[in-house]
Amino acid sequence: MMLKKFILLFLLITIACGDSKENNVTKTEENKTLLVKADGSYDKIPLEKDTIVLKVMQTRVKSLSSFNSIEEGLEENMKYMEKLANQAQTEGSKPDIILFHEFPLTGYSSGTRQEKMPFTIEVPGPETERLGKVAKSCDCYVIFGSYVRDAAWPDHILSINTVLGRDGKIAKTFWKSRNIKRLYKTKEITTTTIEGVRDAYRKKYGIEEEFPVLQTEYGNIAVSTVQFDPFIYAAFAMRGTEIMLRTATLFAQEDVVFTAWSNDFYSAMANFTLPVSTGYNAGESIIVNPHGEILAKHPSKEEDGIVEAKIPIAAFRKDRTIPNYALEMVKPVFEQYRQEIPINHLNVKKDKLPKTGEEMKKLFDSISRYVPVKTAD
Repeated sequence: MMLKKFILLFLLITIACGDSKENNVTKTEENKTLLVKADGSYDKIPLEKDTIVLKVMQTRVKSLSSFNSIEEGLEENMKYMEKLANQAQTEGSKPDIILFHEFPLTGYSSGTRQEKMPFTIEVPGPETERLGKVAKSCDCYVIFGSYVRDAAWPDHILSINTVLGRDGKIAKTFWKSRNIKRLYKTKEITTTTIEGVRDAYRKKYGIEEEFPVLQTEYGNIAVSTVQFDPFIYAAFAMRGTEIMLRTATLFAQEDVVFTAWSNDFYSAMANFTLPVSTGYNAGESIIVNPHGEILAKHPSKEEDGIVEAKIPIAAFRKDRTIPNYALEMVKPVFEQYRQEIPINHLNVKKDKLPKTGEEMKKLFDSISRYVPVKTAD
């Protein structure tokens, strides 16, 4: 009995010391890098035009696992993306930015980690090279999400949004910041996000890459797949985001509208389509202005199509500062808050990575700061 209590006390002290050491390292790194300017200004480059055209591609999703071969699936999905991009160039206004949804190339895959790994792409890779030619031919930015594998992160399945520049080259990649948690009763999402490996991510890419902003001649843009997470988007806004481009696997319109409104930036959500009979809230891709007004919305949940809107970026940018948040007022509360699942929860050896959503839930339950730990008497 006494031995068990001693071991438990030792573990608690060890964890506390580890947290303290980690926090000291983190704070030192945070203090070294200027992430937000104190005067409300933010970095940007000169605009090429006063008004830009944003086009959102609402398309069907086909999983690579449903084809006879991965090569066949990638080819069909690629050709469909090329077809829609060509349509975007020839119909309506010429696009400056084309936004696809989260899975136009790979689709969504189920199964274990090892079963899903083949249904990923590499960035850079042949797919980004081919889509780069699309971007170059239409003289616009092309953005899409995908499941990605990376030799630097063995056995991790990454959710990454890639931005292809007007020159056809990769201008920026955006890791997903974090996954929504406790959405399901029996499982959790297994993809690796910045939050899951934050310290290793910082060491490799730098703290400024946690909430990166791409400064372009069409405005400061950022891309994310995160949903229902106001803190994440507030951080992007503080970093100088002017156009927040979002990719989705289903979404709530209210989330997009409020996020744009509360963070004073333009935003768009590209969704995929599904038959209404499935019962899922697919389609209805939208573009929203900083006042929370919907500039454009696709009327269908199951029909593919293109949504477009003009953004008066020069007028919007004039005399603009980052949003006015009540951070000093809420700081005492925020400093005492501890999120349920600690960061770096996937910073483990590859053989220890959860193989399924059920295993991911077991991991979360075991490290949860909210779920009481059961101990023997």
